[in-house]
Amino acid sequence: MNRRIAAFSALAMTAALCVHVQAPGQTTDAEASAALDAAIAGDHRSDRNRARDRYRHPKETLQFFGFRPDMTVVEIWPGAGWYTEILAPALREQGKLYVAQYGEEPPFDYQQREMQTLEEKLSGAPEVYGDVTLTALDFSEGSGIAPSGSADLVVTFRNVHNWFDEGYGPPDAPAIAFAAMYDALKPGGVLGVVDHRWPDPASEDPAAGNGYVSEERVIDLAEEAGFELAGRSDVNRNPFDTHDHPAGVWTLPPDLALRDRDRDKYLEIGESDRFTLKFVKPAD
Repeated sequence: MNRRIAAFSALAMTAALCVHVQAPGQTTDAEASAALDAAIAGDHRSDRNRARDRYRHPKETLQFFGFRPDMTVVEIWPGAGWYTEILAPALREQGKLYVAQYGEEPPFDYQQREMQTLEEKLSGAPEVYGDVTLTALDFSEGSGIAPSGSADLVVTFRNVHNWFDEGYGPPDAPAIAFAAMYDALKPGGVLGVVDHRWPDPASEDPAAGNGYVSEERVIDLAEEAGFELAGRSDVNRNPFDTHDHPAGVWTLPPDLALRDRDRDKYLEIGESDRFTLKFVKPAD
C-alpha cells in the first residue's frame, strides 16, 4: 500500500490555465497554510476521518482552490461534515462558513441522518467550529445557499454526479445547482469541484448511475452557468482505479459495497480516481 500511496503523491501535479483569478483573501500563504494545518491536526477529527486524508488530500486541494482563513466560503452538500471539520475551524476566527445542506425534506434517509450528524457536531463544539450558518440547496425556488454575491469560494466534493440522478431532484438540477453557486459568488470568486472521474465522456452514463462523471461534462455545465475554467489539478487522481467495478464507485473504500468479497483488492486500489477543477466567476 505504501508504494501505491507514494505513486499518488508522485502524480499530484497542478496544471493551471491562463485565466486571471482574483485573490479575495488578504491573509498570506503562510497564514493560510498554518490555519489548514491546525484544523487538519485538530483533536476534534476522528481517527477514521484522518485515515482518509491520504486519499482526499484536503490541504493540497484547498490550497489549489486558493483558500484563505479570512474568506467567506460555501460548502455544498457537506454530508456528515468531513470537509466541514477542516473548513469551519480554519475559518472560525477571521472568515465565514455557510454549509448548504439537502433541505427540509431530503429524498433519502441517509441524507436526513447526515444532516442530523452534522448539526449535532457543530452545536456540540462551538469553540471548535465557530458560527457556521446552515442553508440549503434543494432545487426549490426559495432555497438559497448564501446571500447573492457574498462568497469568495464555493466548494463541492463528490456531489455533482448525484445531480444527474432524477431521484435527487428535477431534470435540470445540475443547471440549478451551478446557477446557485454562480449567484452566491462575488465577481472574481472561485468555485472548486471534486468528483469521481469517468475517463471517457463518450461512454459515460447520462444518469451517472455508477457514481462517475466526466470532467468535460462538468466543465460544460460550469461554463453554461457563466464560469470560466481557471485550472485543474491531479492531486486527487488515482491511477489504480479501473472505473469498472461491480457496484460502481461504491465498490471502493470507504463504502466497500461488496463487503468481504474481494475486499483486499479494493482496499489496495484505495478511494476513487477524482478530478479537481477550479472555476472563476468573471470579475466583469
